[in-house]
Order: sequence, then structure tokens, then C-alpha cells
Amino acid sequence: MMMKKTAGMFAIALLAAILTLTGSADASALKLGSSGAAVKDLQERLYMLGYYKGSITSKFSVSTKHAVMAFQGGAGLEKDGAAGTSTMRALRKVTVSRSDLSRLARVVYAEARGESYSGQVAVAAVVLNRSRSPLFPSSVRDVIFAPNAFSAVSNGQFWLLPDDEAFDAAKAAARRVDPSKGAYYFYNPRVTDSTWFESRKVTAKIGNHVFLK
Repeated sequence: MMMKKTAGMFAIALLAAILTLTGSADASALKLGSSGAAVKDLQERLYMLGYYKGSITSKFSVSTKHAVMAFQGGAGLEKDGAAGTSTMRALRKVTVSRSDLSRLARVVYAEARGESYSGQVAVAAVVLNRSRSPLFPSSVRDVIFAPNAFSAVSNGQFWLLPDDEAFDAAKAAARRVDPSKGAYYFYNPRVTDSTWFESRKVTAKIGNHVFLK
């Protein structure tokens, strides 16, 4: 009798714990009525993908909910209109923050303006490939500003105002489009004379740039 009672109490405690965790997850989800920096980031990422067409207001509106549902449908997630853990995880896999998008576009414009669109996307992809590798810093910002990582930072070209094509290339790379085929490095053999690159595997050649891993 005591064992049955103990088992019953354990089951109740387990159910309570599950309900508590579920409630916490629901409470943390962004939904109608939510507001603040997290909602602003959500709207910017959805806007980046073309799902959200409204103003960036930092307030979770009906149009924000519809955009979330559209993204969820495309990502194969439950279309509940709330941006919970699974939705945000999926969204972050194919987008970057607004500040990181600007940094990527600056690198693209400084390092690859005049190159084909594919070549520009490839340069942005190199930055993101590094940020996803344990061999490099984990953030876009730290990858870009690592010592001697990009000549555009050293010579000041990074601070030029990027054009629309550079931003489009950065967005494409954020969506995991990668013409560089997983490269961590790129260089222009016409202007760079370095035997160091000879030890690396060439993954692609696009325009004036050779991409390597």
C-alpha cells in the first residue's frame, strides 16, 4: 500500500514538474502583447526574410503573428503564431541580427565590390563559416575584428557605406547560401603573394577570388 502511495505521489510530482516546465516555455515565448528588444529582433529577422512587411515597432502585433506563422509554415513548425524556443532557434539558423547584417555588408562591400553577386555572397559566407567553426571566434563581430583577419578592417575600407547589393549578398549568406563551399579564407592572387595559401584546400574560384578551407 505504501509503495502504491509513494508511486502515486511521484507521478503527481513528475506531472507538476512537466507542467511547470511547459508553462515556463510558454511564458518565455514572444506572442501577442509582448514588447521590447526581443520583439524588435524578431521583427528584423522576419523582415530580413520577407515574411514581415510592417514597421519595426518592438511590439508584437497581429501582423507580426501572421509573419511568425508564415515562417513556421515554411520551416515545418507548428503554426501557433508564437515565437518560442523552437521557432527562434530555426529563425536564427537562417538570419543574423541587424547589427551583424550591417557588419557583413560592410565586409562584402569593402572586400568584394565589383565582383559578381555570387562572389559577394561567397565573401559573406566565409565570415559566417568562421563564426560557426570552433577554430574561430563564435560571433560575427569577433570574427571580423580578429587581428589581421580581413584587410578591409586594417586599411579602413570596412567603414565605407555598403550598397544594396552588398546587403542582399549578406542576407543570402545568412540564409545559408554558400558559393564558397564551406571556405574559411579567400584571397586575390593578383594582389596577394603568400605561399601560406598553398597549404589550404581550394573550394571555389569566383571572379578574382580564390576560396579555401
